[in-house]
Amino acid sequence: MGVAGEPISPVRSRERFLLGEPVESGVRSPILHSWERCRLLGLSPDQTELPYRDDFDPDSRLVRAAEPVLDQLAARFAGSRMNVSLADAAGTVLQRRFGEPGLARSLPPIQTVPGFVFAERFAGTNGIGLALAERRLVQVYGAEHFAERSQSNACCAAPVRNQLNGLVEGVLCFGYPRSDEDPELTALIRRAAHAVERRLTEQTSLRERALLRSYLDARARAHVDGRPAGADGAFPHAVPHPAAEPPGALLDPRDESVLKERAAELISSTQRAAVEVILLHGRRATLLSRPVTSGTGIEGIAVEAVLTDGEPPARHAMALSTVGAAPAATPAPPAAAAPPAPHPPPGPLAAPAAGRNGAGPDRDHPGGASPRLVLVGEPEVGRYALAARRRLELLAEAGTRIGTTLDVHRTARELAEAAVPGLADYVTVDIPEAVLRGEEPSDAPGTVRRTVVHGIRDDHPFRPEGSPVELRPGTPHLRCLADGKPVVEPDLAAGGWLARGPDRAAAVGGHPVHSLVAAPLIARGGLLGVAAFYRSEDPAPFADDDAWLARELCARAALCMDNARQYTREHTLALALQRSLLPHRLPDQGAVEVAHRYLPAESGVGGDWFDVIPLSGTRVALLVGDVVGHGLHAAATMGRLRTAARNFAELELAPDELLTHLDNLLVRLDREEGGESDTGSTGIVGATCLYVIYDPTTRECTMARAGHLPPAVVRPDGSVDFPELPAGPPLGLGGLPFETAGIDLPEGSTLVLYTDGLVEDRHRDIDAALEDLRRALAHPGRTPEDTCRSVIDAVAPEHPEDDIALLAARIHTLPAERIAAWDVPADPACVGEIRAAATRTLAAWGLEEPAFAVELLLSELVTNAVRYGGEPIQVRMIHDRTLICEVSDGSSTAPHLRRAAGTDEGGRGLFLVAQVSQAWGTRYTPRGKVIWAECALDAA
Repeated sequence: MGVAGEPISPVRSRERFLLGEPVESGVRSPILHSWERCRLLGLSPDQTELPYRDDFDPDSRLVRAAEPVLDQLAARFAGSRMNVSLADAAGTVLQRRFGEPGLARSLPPIQTVPGFVFAERFAGTNGIGLALAERRLVQVYGAEHFAERSQSNACCAAPVRNQLNGLVEGVLCFGYPRSDEDPELTALIRRAAHAVERRLTEQTSLRERALLRSYLDARARAHVDGRPAGADGAFPHAVPHPAAEPPGALLDPRDESVLKERAAELISSTQRAAVEVILLHGRRATLLSRPVTSGTGIEGIAVEAVLTDGEPPARHAMALSTVGAAPAATPAPPAAAAPPAPHPPPGPLAAPAAGRNGAGPDRDHPGGASPRLVLVGEPEVGRYALAARRRLELLAEAGTRIGTTLDVHRTARELAEAAVPGLADYVTVDIPEAVLRGEEPSDAPGTVRRTVVHGIRDDHPFRPEGSPVELRPGTPHLRCLADGKPVVEPDLAAGGWLARGPDRAAAVGGHPVHSLVAAPLIARGGLLGVAAFYRSEDPAPFADDDAWLARELCARAALCMDNARQYTREHTLALALQRSLLPHRLPDQGAVEVAHRYLPAESGVGGDWFDVIPLSGTRVALLVGDVVGHGLHAAATMGRLRTAARNFAELELAPDELLTHLDNLLVRLDREEGGESDTGSTGIVGATCLYVIYDPTTRECTMARAGHLPPAVVRPDGSVDFPELPAGPPLGLGGLPFETAGIDLPEGSTLVLYTDGLVEDRHRDIDAALEDLRRALAHPGRTPEDTCRSVIDAVAPEHPEDDIALLAARIHTLPAERIAAWDVPADPACVGEIRAAATRTLAAWGLEEPAFAVELLLSELVTNAVRYGGEPIQVRMIHDRTLICEVSDGSSTAPHLRRAAGTDEGGRGLFLVAQVSQAWGTRYTPRGKVIWAECALDAA
């Protein structure tokens, strides 16, 4: 808002604005917003004519409340160049006081008398119009005025509210030369506006006290002469004056609260009624509402309570709290002024209980009971009290409805559902794309995403969900984001932005909106979006109390949305980390045809993984595993284990040996982390793993598991079984052995490996889930991709609580005609025979080009086996994607590649093998070792 003495230089900024240049950095936000609205309204800076109205009430409640305050201000500013104006909620000036009478002569004649309109849509940026638009205290200096006629003036204006309903009744404005600025003016105008507000409240109290006096006088007259009620409002029954009420048992305070709430509803309905109310302990009461008129013609409603539980009435005399009325016919003291929102405004006056006729029971009420006055008041005030209570009830209910999930979109919808229809007819929620992705919110979002549209009708006039929305300057949406406070537009027809905004269809059609509250979604200093509350069928415009409620709803929703956003960000980061640690693409190999699925858990990221690792001799390793727990720690541990498993697999370890190495690694990692870490983790909890090696040359499948579920084997005929494998302990226990089992698989069989998230669910038995898996797999001829799809559709939980990793591998067998093998005696003379046999085989395969390289490889490898190895010695050639040469012997001594010195007679054989092959290595067998080398089929 700025303060007195703030260095503001709006002259240049105003010139730039009128030329269409950006001026965001040089103008206060309320002034800039007002300029933008003036431009949307088509106003001209040199416009001089102001409209004049003669249909205002010169003796309105606002004028009567403000006149003494205006007189005091006139006396205070006597002799100064100050002028004080009072305007109504439409901007029409009702009263004006001048410090110097001569000041009036410097104004246009039309502005010296009440009736001219200074609303923003007519006069541009000025104190009265801006205070009505911003609904708070404002100050406008010199060139900040949009109209040129006001450039030499300054003004300070404050809204005047009705403390009962929160509505802005008018504006109090000080106008003065810029040179007469005084820092005390803001405090003075606040006190003056509050004084007018108090006097408005006192007027309401006086009216209700007059109603209460008329009610008590009518009952007193009925007691004196016993005559029936007539035009004076007397009641037909005879009851003593309340002062004569005999003492009796007090009514339970909770019963009093129930009766008062129902009485406020009856007063707001403005009709005669009789309503039965259920009290505590099975007791009942009947509430009777009756019209009552004061001597000055004020019409209201009195609500009486009659206990109908059959017990003597005197035992249930109600001692209701007295608010604004004394237990006598004398006038009651004024009611305490109601505090401003968020506290609810006071309701109708509560009165003391009326006594029982000592001569006999009341003939006009059930059971002869006497009525007790509960509340008396005007219907309009009753409606305000009822609306305030309902707003508080809506806020309490919203506390349980908003934020049930960690989902930004769902939380936004819960906000809209909580506000319709209690607060608004339609609600739109617009959120930046960054927030929806879980990223940090921007300070000034330009384009947002229409996240939610919800209302009383499905054929709403707003832009649909999912569409981009541009927040244009001057709209309430952008104003509330700039100021961080709700913006109320009681009358959308008075502004020009709706027809130019993104929801322009809301201004026309069969159900146009007429009132708006735009509230920012702010949490922890971050701007998460904007919620717009519209009214269409509800004729009442939005007021400040509604803005307070919208702000509270949005504050609660924004906090839940920020929690959801942070969860989304953490979940996205963890999921990205996990996916980066999983295989991006499966390697090319001919042993198996593979498809896979990975489904993260809904509640967090787990540590499931899978892998496909090509091995030497056309073999392939299949791997699935599951780290216990969820979160970044589990994902990081999974990455460690997967990397280690690939490294151990490169060493050509058997499945049981590989699991032993993984177990030792996990124990060591747990020991190194030392229990509780800085990140809050409690060390490595454990993991399960299933490791399978398949050899397409022999159709042998060797596998071992560490606490993991066994694989499923789908035979070519569609039969499914789960092989009995030694269970093995989970990884991380340390010191326990693992066992290997082997099975032969026919061509066309499918191996299905999976983690426990697929079949373990707290809502179903695991045996039933495994049976579902068996039925889903029992279909011959399926591709691995079809297998994965059918398993996920039929077996996976709808809302997985744990990660799911699924790997389907249909095996292939290498034809026998593409494998050649020779047994070699331990005689160096046989090396030439092996070279010749290999050359003939290559010619039969049509692979003459790599023959020279193969001869060189076999010469070196067979020679080393004969010279340094042990029997039996065998040579095998495999024609697959590459040409593989293997030489096995009975020795476990591994060759070592080294660079031979110039004087060395040996040590160059393996170096030559490495040069002419694209890969080579050693693997150990139960009877020795195998040295292998792969040669590209296009090798020369």
